[in-house]
Amino acid sequence: MNLKFILILLLSFLFLNVSANPKPEWGPTGHRTIGNIAQKHLTKKTKKKIEKILNGQSLALVSTFGDDIKSDKKYNKFYTWHFVNYPFGESYKNSQKNPKGDVVMGIEKCISILKNKNTSIEDQEFYLKLMVHLVGDLHQPLHVGLADDKGGNDFQVRWFNRGTNLHRVWDSDMIDSNKMSYTELADNLTEYPKEWVKAKQNGSVDQWADEIHLVAEKVYQSAEIGEKLSYRYSYDNFDTARMQLYLAGIRLAKLLNDIYG
Repeated sequence: MNLKFILILLLSFLFLNVSANPKPEWGPTGHRTIGNIAQKHLTKKTKKKIEKILNGQSLALVSTFGDDIKSDKKYNKFYTWHFVNYPFGESYKNSQKNPKGDVVMGIEKCISILKNKNTSIEDQEFYLKLMVHLVGDLHQPLHVGLADDKGGNDFQVRWFNRGTNLHRVWDSDMIDSNKMSYTELADNLTEYPKEWVKAKQNGSVDQWADEIHLVAEKVYQSAEIGEKLSYRYSYDNFDTARMQLYLAGIRLAKLLNDIYG
């Protein structure tokens, strides 16, 4: 067995391992950044109600809840709620729906439950935490990607000298490479005028999905399979990732203000 063959086997194993074990959506830093941004855009009335439901926990703290519960099999029914896949050129409304649900259906279900005055305090807490997470997932472009490669999880690339995939690059590789905490990320995002924020908060969840689907198409075009990505890729794309974090935060705040404000 020659050295070249051994190297190919090792690289293949590494890529397969990355594909089989994708990191959490946006990674903890991304989700907490979104929660922190949303917290800043809540009304006083909404903040008070949420603090009561979450026993004083912040949106940043509970933002990883959707990933935390994946280790418990009783929550397996929520797995498909983290993403939606449909072909480029189609709209969400006209696409074939997953009978098990998707991220758009998941967010809408959470909203419905949270608006219901008969919902128990336990369910209020559960679905509030879940919605915080799902709105973040929706805005990670590759969670609105293609089914063929599992939203970029099978799109193998290298991040500097490490095997990874395009999904993970957008989940956490770019963010973690900047060595910023979630509070630093949130505090250093541009605060836009109220009119701009309000305009970006308009629209329905499925319309947001279609907007993000267009971003996903550009993300797929941003790299080639097997390509080594590094500083230049981050330079070209990190602003887009930051914008998605910001949009997720202000839209999450909009949904919560509509429910509790």
